[in-house]
Amino acid sequence: MKILLTGATGQVGWELARTLMPVGEVVAVDRSQADLADLKALRAIIQQHQPDVIVNPAAYTAVDKAETERDLAFLINAEAPGVLAEEAKKIGALLVHYSTDYVFDGTKNALYTEEDSTNPINVYGQSKLAGEQTIQSVAGDYLILRTSWVYANRGNNFLKTILRLAAEREELKIVADQIGSPTWARLIAETTAHILRQTLLERQGGSFNSNVYHLTSSGDTSWHGFAQKIVEIIREQGKMALKNKAIHPIPTTDYPLPAKRPANSRLSTNRLEHQFGLTLPSWDNALRLCMQELD
Repeated sequence: MKILLTGATGQVGWELARTLMPVGEVVAVDRSQADLADLKALRAIIQQHQPDVIVNPAAYTAVDKAETERDLAFLINAEAPGVLAEEAKKIGALLVHYSTDYVFDGTKNALYTEEDSTNPINVYGQSKLAGEQTIQSVAGDYLILRTSWVYANRGNNFLKTILRLAAEREELKIVADQIGSPTWARLIAETTAHILRQTLLERQGGSFNSNVYHLTSSGDTSWHGFAQKIVEIIREQGKMALKNKAIHPIPTTDYPLPAKRPANSRLSTNRLEHQFGLTLPSWDNALRLCMQELD
């Protein structure tokens, strides 16, 4: 069993490179070896390795920059997944691809399910949705896993930003009217490994059906609530000195960015939990586990 993993140095890719090792032989490649903007090279590396599974966490993720780099965002997030799907189908491989809560517009007043209509409100979300649709149109074997608000102890993310700012500033102002489920990169990786084991058995037995699943922590909070919990936990741990004395909630309108964000990013994970027999942890418990590993 050979697994070709893209984006191996990213937040999710780094975790996947470790959690997938018990599932099969992992060939982990980074941007220098498999640049999703180079479609010809991408085809070549798949043809070279002939994997049984392709796992693709690599993506263009600069949400605000995408507003002015639309072509590049669509090349990496839409065209490249199509190439992965085409090459996977040729060799009979399974494609596992990651997508985002940003495929929705955030106007629903409840958890989004996989059956809900998509309507992305920024270029990044549009490019990720186009990637989903391209994969589906190829009609090979695939799993599309939508996640949200991803963080880890490495890379650039909200957790790392808040830790830095809380050490530097007495007061922070954080958006409080966007709601979602912060999701640890390791949770994504470990859940993927579980899903993949079961999926491979289903494929062997001829009972596999390609599908889209939502994969996030359970529960929800705002960016403001997320920041408060980060500071609360770091104070409990006593691992670093913080200058921060207050975190003030502000509306999105007080923190304008080039790309619009959905107000509601909550995703229902019922389909995934039912299909694979899982219960996903609460966002705050997962955060606490992640922060236990901080240096």
